[in-house]
Amino acid sequence: MPKNPFACSECHLILPDDADQCMRHPSAPVSTDWNGYVVVMDPNRSEIAERLNIEIPGNYALKVNIR
Repeated sequence: MPKNPFACSECHLILPDDADQCMRHPSAPVSTDWNGYVVVMDPNRSEIAERLNIEIPGNYALKVNIR
């Protein structure tokens, strides 16, 4: 069974499988406990990206739970 990838608690970026800290926010906690999945390809033309304050294309979690 594949493991759930980490997501950054700061920017909600879903990290690559081999990463355990966010490249953009190295001091932010990461978690495998997240919900929702959105792919942003062109943040400048995306209403979702605007609402979520996403400026860089990528895969994002909608909610990241930190314990």
